[in-house]
Amino acid sequence: MWAWLLDSNRQRYQQGERPVTGYQELCRELTSAGPFGELSMVGARSVLQRYSEAWFQAARRRNAGQHAAGFPRRKGALVPVRFYNGTFLLQGDRVRLPVARGRPELWVRLARLLPYLPEQVRAVTLLADGGRLWLAVTAAVPVQDHGLDPDRAAGVDLGVIHPYAVVAETVGLLVSGRALRAEAYLHLKDQQARQAKAARRAPKPGHRGSRRWRHHRARLRRVEARHRRRVHQAHHEAAKQVVAFALQQRVGTLVVGDAKGITNQDAGRVQNLRLRRWRRTHLVQALRDKAEQAGMVVRLVDERGTSSTCPACHRRVPKPKGRRFCCPYCRFQGHRDLVGAANIAAKAGGGPTSPGVPVLVEHRRAGRVPARRDRRRHLHDQRRHRSRLASGHPPAPHRADGCRSSGVGGYPALGEDQAAPPNKANVA
Repeated sequence: MWAWLLDSNRQRYQQGERPVTGYQELCRELTSAGPFGELSMVGARSVLQRYSEAWFQAARRRNAGQHAAGFPRRKGALVPVRFYNGTFLLQGDRVRLPVARGRPELWVRLARLLPYLPEQVRAVTLLADGGRLWLAVTAAVPVQDHGLDPDRAAGVDLGVIHPYAVVAETVGLLVSGRALRAEAYLHLKDQQARQAKAARRAPKPGHRGSRRWRHHRARLRRVEARHRRRVHQAHHEAAKQVVAFALQQRVGTLVVGDAKGITNQDAGRVQNLRLRRWRRTHLVQALRDKAEQAGMVVRLVDERGTSSTCPACHRRVPKPKGRRFCCPYCRFQGHRDLVGAANIAAKAGGGPTSPGVPVLVEHRRAGRVPARRDRRRHLHDQRRHRSRLASGHPPAPHRADGCRSSGVGGYPALGEDQAAPPNKANVA
């Protein structure tokens, strides 16, 4: 159906006619075109709405000056289909999804029970990610009342080294992103090794490829999906720690520094890759969801210059290279990320905010550091030919003289089923 929408509008464009992009107009076109196999009318309308929203979002970005924004043009193999409340049925670990009239019923069995009551579920979305079917559940969760003070604000600074740096008056919180960086580094090295190995067996231009090549592409999709789930799970854990810290300090407003437009500047090949793998929008969304559920208000402010402004004398200083902030005018010193969070909190306007860096700083970790037995670590050691291998390697064969062998080729490679299990995402 998605391909039918793209082909229809492409044909209209070639004939000089106006494309059909409005949801009501698309529904009339669907009525005249007829059904699409076993797809129900509810699922078909969800595809129409997704196409209309994507088209108008691209149009708004183009009107705002982002000429690189493109309209929908790629034909997806499996487009997510959404079903609203009243069109599906929940029975324990099974969900009945609507299909076209006269077709057999479609029951989907879930891997685990839903964490919500059936009356709380508002919509379910059937989607495919990494060769697996997922059911994303949207539920109405009541907002908790903790009696927070809305005038009490805390600044939140987003970063790559520390995903969240929070300052609330005299206390602060630093969430370490070491696990995220380790996961991204090992995933990048493993991805480069797979691409170099598969380049020799790649099909020629114009050929569809063999069965082995299709299996290779399917495995790539599974690995990428597992990496995304691990990173997203770590983001949710970090956001949960920030909200718990704000509840302890009775903070009612979270002022988050918005890094919008940071990827538009050329900062070099390595830094550009880090910024594009940062996933800052998911960090903000995870924090917003958990903060709103706890009864907090989230405000986005411009973070430009917050990490290079002294919170004591309010003068701009040269941008520090490390994590240590030193003011050459008033000799003020502090953590760079906490200084940025303190300056972000000062932009809240009204109410008690943080005049300086905190006296008491708490440190937390987000995510799970890749295990020592992770297959990617062993492969990285073999490629680097390290003499001292990471702990967790199988015992090395000993020579007759009792010396340890310096070669690493004798170690058996761990299979895919022995890799570290992925973190469970918050989807059923």
